Amino acid sequence: MIDKTVVITGASTGIGAACALYLNRLGWRVFAGVRKPADGETLRQQASARLTPLLLDVTDAAAIAVAANTVTAAVGETGLAGLVNNAGIARGGPLEFVPIADLRQQLEVNVIGQLAVTQAFLPLLRRGPGRVVNMGSVSGRVAMPFIGPYATSKFALEALTDSLRVELRPWGIHVAIVEPGPIATPIWQKSLASADELTQALPPAAHQLYGAAMAKARERLLAASQAGIPPEAVAQVVAHALTAPRPKTRYPIGRGVRLAILFARFIPDRLRDWLIVR
Repeated sequence: MIDKTVVITGASTGIGAACALYLNRLGWRVFAGVRKPADGETLRQQASARLTPLLLDVTDAAAIAVAANTVTAAVGETGLAGLVNNAGIARGGPLEFVPIADLRQQLEVNVIGQLAVTQAFLPLLRRGPGRVVNMGSVSGRVAMPFIGPYATSKFALEALTDSLRVELRPWGIHVAIVEPGPIATPIWQKSLASADELTQALPPAAHQLYGAAMAKARERLLAASQAGIPPEAVAQVVAHALTAPRPKTRYPIGRGVRLAILFARFIPDRLRDWLIVR
């Protein structure tokens, strides 16, 4: 029986739900962050009594404080063994026409919210001592056209993870980042829906400038979503990051992800740009 407690944000669906259920099956006590009570109830019905839904919006400071107090009251001096910062959204479109409000929301959820949650739970992670696992993306290593807001947030999360890992080292709190490629989760459908809404709202000039390229990018995104690996594969990687005696700092996962990272790292930028356009 594993006597460890983890908090997971964005656990309503997809990777977050898969992590919550997988760790629950391994014997962990799981506080699964959800934004709606109905999502929490759905998750609870699939898990043991060790899973507790936790109302948590990572952009709401008051909700974060309440969630931290709830978990503190439950775990006491034992503290936390893990925090999985999984909550995230995806925004896209040509950067020339992306609404600045959309970019702010992208960064608020995927970067600022991650740090706000981490700050709130660090006292419990020190008692553990626990580990932090941030949910990045291959888009945090390779920026493709028309997903600039999303890639920007994931590049920022890479930097946040690196800084945090070194800063928390004196307390034995390891910080890792998981870098999935396409995963078969609802975020892809949400991304496509968001992109379609933005496309419809674009001025005529945007369609003249970017219409053909955006159509090709949408086809690529749709194909990638259909070839995505199951979220349970990511959950297994998260479990390794939380439990391995020598955890990695980065966990690329998915079809072609390691190749894409090598591609971005070693191929000259102009050649890479040409290949992407081709």
